[in-house]
Formats: sequence, C-alpha cells, structure tokens
Amino acid sequence: MSKELEIEFKNMLTKENYEELLAFFNFRPSDAQTQENQYFDTSDFQLKEKRFALRIRKKNDRFECTLKTPAAEGNYEITDFLTAQEAQNIRHSVSFDALEVLAVLSTEGIEWKRLRPIGSLITHRIEFEYEGGLLVLDHSLYNGVEDYELEYEVSDAASGKQKFENFLQQHNIPSRPADKKIARFMKAATARH
Repeated sequence: MSKELEIEFKNMLTKENYEELLAFFNFRPSDAQTQENQYFDTSDFQLKEKRFALRIRKKNDRFECTLKTPAAEGNYEITDFLTAQEAQNIRHSVSFDALEVLAVLSTEGIEWKRLRPIGSLITHRIEFEYEGGLLVLDHSLYNGVEDYELEYEVSDAASGKQKFENFLQQHNIPSRPADKKIARFMKAATARH
C-alpha cells in the first residue's frame, strides 16, 4: 500500500503535438507501456459526488487499486497492489481486498458492495524524468474517443507550474487545460447515452 500526494499539471495535445514530442525525445509509439484502467462508482455516483476516483489498473501482469481523493494542492492517491484474482473479486463484488482503499471508503460511508464497473480506458504511456519531475505522454482510448495528453508530475507546485508553462512555450504548444481522465471518460460516456 502507498499513500502519496500527487501534484500534476496537464495539457491536452493534438495528435501532431504528441507525435512531435515523441520525435523530439526520440521515442516511438511502440515504446509506450499499455495500461488498462477500469473505473468504479456506485449506481448513484457517490464517489463522483465526493470528487473521488476509484480504478483498478492492469499494467503488464500487475494489478493495483487506486483511490484518488482531493487535497488542498493536487490529490491524494491511496494504492493497494492486488493479485489477478483479487482484482477479479472486486470487479464482480465478491470481496474487496484493497484494504487501505477499503478503509477510506468505509470512513466515507461508501459500501464496497455497491460499487460497479462504469467502464474502461486504455492508455499507451511514455514517461521519463524531466527537470526534477516526471513528464508523461499519454495516448488514451475510451468510449469511442481517442485523445492525447501531456502530464508533468512534481513535488513542488510552484516551481512545477513554471517548468510546465516553459515547456509548453518552448514546444509551441497552446495551453489546453485537461480534465482528469475519469472526468473525460465520464463526459464521453454521458454523451453517448
């Protein structure tokens, strides 16, 4: 289990911006790691109401359950590592073996048995160290949507913001604020119904 404060800056990219950044940093699309994220909420969207996000992520053959909760600056991420069977049990409401996540849900009055999968999002991710932070290039697919995003994860919000804005300027990328992936996912899911 881990609990950490996540401070990140995000910007939407065009496909052209994404391809230019890949080329600039000498990456190919095939260098990306594929992650499959399955999101959960109750049928009456109790998590969304609290501005929480709950997902199970499969990366290679590893599974992790992460709950994101709002913080004064950024978000807290509580993550439990799972076996494939434990991930399957959560998906099918058999048991909830992500104990640290479960503790927070229980404290907030959210019953794990009421959680339902609300859909999946596939991300092809390239990430690397950049000026004291982690630069992330994401190509995501969900609900018939394909998008590209730049993230910069840092430990200090003020200097991170400055570095991120400088990066966008240096690469002639217009500021296009990005919602969190789950917010984009939910918006696309709602638009389809």
